Amino acid sequence: MEQFFSNQGLLGGMVSILHTWGQNLSLHPHVHCIVPGGGIAAYGGWQPLAAQGKFLFAVKALSKVFRAKYVALLRAEKLGDKLLFDSLFAKDWVVYAKRPFGNANSVIEYLGRYTHKVAISNSRILSVEPAAVRFGYKDYRGGGQKKTMQLTPQEFARRFALHLLPKGFTRIRHYGFLGSGWKRGKLQALQTKLSHTPPALPVPTQNRRCPCCKTGQLATIALFGQRGPPLSQKVGAPIHAC
Repeated sequence: MEQFFSNQGLLGGMVSILHTWGQNLSLHPHVHCIVPGGGIAAYGGWQPLAAQGKFLFAVKALSKVFRAKYVALLRAEKLGDKLLFDSLFAKDWVVYAKRPFGNANSVIEYLGRYTHKVAISNSRILSVEPAAVRFGYKDYRGGGQKKTMQLTPQEFARRFALHLLPKGFTRIRHYGFLGSGWKRGKLQALQTKLSHTPPALPVPTQNRRCPCCKTGQLATIALFGQRGPPLSQKVGAPIHAC
């Protein structure tokens, strides 16, 4: 990705999120990436790249390029032999790309599904007994049908533990102009050039004292939607900030 933008004379950016689980708690490591359809030109302004605003890369071509570069890295690290590498090229690789997001709210909604969730939500756990744990899941191979899985407590705990990241491991990474180096002033300057004004925090609607600092006032800044917390948290409950 970095090389692609560099070839265009641009500084690109990307947000990547590691997602390790499937609906049945199996280990299914993959990465979700959000790539802006443009980059920062040498003069410091924004230059779009997306083809008529519809896509950044042709998906079929991206699949082949991704496969070639991935296998090249495996070769460089000597993580296989010629037979393995030939077998990897014998199959088509699938790179899934969504349509461009309609607005910033769509980006936040998409990121929120993967950034701060765990392998299974409370709402999907149907019962916990000494002999078995039952939970619901979607069978995507079966057309997205809702089914129930039953595991021993030991197997349930083993599968859940597969998705606990090692100490010091980073799930979310930011690259290019979305990295930490750009967030200290440069990104704000770019937003100004693009005539973008960050939304202001809402005016406090309640006179409630913060239970932590005992001095600040709480303000309602958002309401949970249906994609929010598990059923034990009332849908529509406000989020408060001091």
